[in-house]
Amino acid sequence: MQDADLFVGLAGIAGVFVGFGALIAVRSGGPTDPLELSPMRMIVSMAMLTIVAAIAPVALGRHDLTDHQVWALSGALGWVGFARVGAVSARTPEYRASWKVEVTKRTLSDIVSGAFFALYMTVVLLAPIVIVLGVAPDLEAALYFTYVVLILLGPGWALLGLAFAQRPPASA
Repeated sequence: MQDADLFVGLAGIAGVFVGFGALIAVRSGGPTDPLELSPMRMIVSMAMLTIVAAIAPVALGRHDLTDHQVWALSGALGWVGFARVGAVSARTPEYRASWKVEVTKRTLSDIVSGAFFALYMTVVLLAPIVIVLGVAPDLEAALYFTYVVLILLGPGWALLGLAFAQRPPASA
């Protein structure tokens, strides 16, 4: 398979995000604030999804499958994984509390961020569908690579958000 090393490298980068998320989770008893807990869970779950999505075509490429079959099966696995992460996250009270705070923000920066998030979600949800349906066979490898990179940007963005979060001072 072409670009196997590139996908393994992306999986390695995602593994670093899993490690950072785990370190944040265990530091001083772990966070209890929903605005900190929800992004931390997203870092770990989206990074794990990136690892699975990056390794899938490498593993499937070792079998006697056509290129379309490798990309379609990988895309289907990634799409189901992404939907599963979203469904499990949406059921947690921390995620709902965090989402409620995010939706009520009305600054220009928040509106622009929301628009970029909507675009991000559209591409992440549609790219694997385009691959599975075989709509653009010449672009399947590029679409799948873009898909994996976009999934990887999710934990990176969440980690950046945690780093710049405005936390109240710790009480004595």
